Amino acid sequence: MAPVRGFEIVSGFRDLASGIHLPERKTQFSAGYDIFSIEDVCLEPAKVTLIATGLKAYMPGNEFLGIYIRSGMAVKHRLCLVNSVGIIDADYYNNPDNEGHILVAVLNAGPEKFVLPKGTRFAQGIFQKYFCCDYESDANGDAPHARRMGGIGSTGAIN
Repeated sequence: MAPVRGFEIVSGFRDLASGIHLPERKTQFSAGYDIFSIEDVCLEPAKVTLIATGLKAYMPGNEFLGIYIRSGMAVKHRLCLVNSVGIIDADYYNNPDNEGHILVAVLNAGPEKFVLPKGTRFAQGIFQKYFCCDYESDANGDAPHARRMGGIGSTGAIN
């Protein structure tokens, strides 16, 4: 059976592969795949930190990967995603700009710096299906003429 959806290590991080955990679900009915920190990260209060994961995700064209902060990180340490939910589109995978590297923008809303130790589960990814309007897409959910040309924030740069 051909792969449908999953995670891979970005080529520039393969030398760190022993320190990178592929995301995993912890229980039978967990929706989210836990994402781990690949290095110690210091999160300054009231600042946004872009956390590298060393990961990329592949999925069918009518799905996206939603990135969410783990509830324990939010409640216990006052961490949140600066954009509330990260959206990883299917065509972000292997883009020519950054190979689809998933970077997570975390805001420390607490009053003190917080060190996120290497190997900590801090975010989770949930694969989700989406739907397009009848007049906009083909049967696969793909816009018929647009093609991603870059990485983060690049959907304005399509051909």
